[in-house]
Amino acid sequence: MASISSRRLQKELKEIKTEGCPVGITLLEAENFDKWLFSIEVMGESQYQGEAYTLMFRFPPMYPIESPAVQFVVDQTHQSPVHPHVYSNGHICASILGTDWSPVLSVVSVCVTLQSMLASCKKKERPPDNDQYVSRAPDNPKKTRFHYDDDTV
Repeated sequence: MASISSRRLQKELKEIKTEGCPVGITLLEAENFDKWLFSIEVMGESQYQGEAYTLMFRFPPMYPIESPAVQFVVDQTHQSPVHPHVYSNGHICASILGTDWSPVLSVVSVCVTLQSMLASCKKKERPPDNDQYVSRAPDNPKKTRFHYDDDTV
């Protein structure tokens, strides 16, 4: 891994371990700088009250210049939230993970943003193209060119 990436991840991990995470966010695994797992739970009243989800971060060699691949873990024991921007395979359509990524964003700030995205959801539903997307989706969500609602034509 590139030294800038490992230095940045070491700094972020140290901050998480000394300062902790915001309420509802828990570091589950960060054994290496390839993949980290977090649990996120929306606090307060929301469509997702009492539900927790596992987020997986995979870091490219050029992190933080390049965004991490972030998705909800989906397996026998984990589900992705039913949300208009979250596919049933765990892929997330959020501009901060794509065109609006900035190196000033951190792993924790991404978790907080996704936590907020869930908290503000008014109706639990999948994206309209969920079945079509999931049937042809790559393993890595970064290989998808999502169309964001705020994209200009």
